[in-house]
Amino acid sequence: MSGTLPARLQEIVDEFAEVDRTERLDLLLDYSRSLRPLPARLEGVELERVPECQTPLFVQTEVEEGRVHLFFAAPDEAPTSKGFAAIIQSGLEGCSVDEILGTPSDFAAGMGLADVVSPLRMRSVGAILARVKRQLMTSDAPST
Repeated sequence: MSGTLPARLQEIVDEFAEVDRTERLDLLLDYSRSLRPLPARLEGVELERVPECQTPLFVQTEVEEGRVHLFFAAPDEAPTSKGFAAIIQSGLEGCSVDEILGTPSDFAAGMGLADVVSPLRMRSVGAILARVKRQLMTSDAPST
């Protein structure tokens, strides 16, 4: 893994790495329950889908005063995807655009989740981050 992680994301990676293999899936499910609901102003707005995820997962980024805000929508029946989105949201919320663009796509490799989640699901973590980065590099990230 190359690059430096923003401090909060590094804390999350360390948190997963430090728990026993058998507890990692429970921790991921805990994160899935912490995914913030969309604010009312984004209800009904068409968000960008992350097609690499097996279940419907949608993302919207916004930049306000140089800080990034991340919004995700995923069904409750998709706890793994919701967990990954919540990790990215918790770890990158409020970071600068440059901090997020500098976040290594393979950051999740250090979490030990590959021991408890299928390779296909693990690839979705990088895909979610890639969508966030893409929105930040284009005009898709509205400034508020």
